[in-house]
Amino acid sequence: MKKIKISGMSCNHCVMAVTRALHGIEGIRDVSVDLKTGEATFEETIPVDPEIIRKRISEAGYEVVG
Repeated sequence: MKKIKISGMSCNHCVMAVTRALHGIEGIRDVSVDLKTGEATFEETIPVDPEIIRKRISEAGYEVVG
C-alpha cells in the first residue's frame, strides 16, 4: 500500500473527489481517503508515475504534499 498526504480537503465531498481522481488512474485500486489525517492510501497493480497522481489530485482541486 502506498500513502500520500493531501492538503485542501475539508468535507466528505472532498474525500469523494479525491477517491474518484485516484480511481481514474490506470493501475490504482483499493483507494481509501481519510479526511481526519488528510491521507490517501492505495495499491498499485502496475507502477504509476507519481507526477500523474499529483496532476490528477491537482485537477480535482487539491494538492499532494510531502
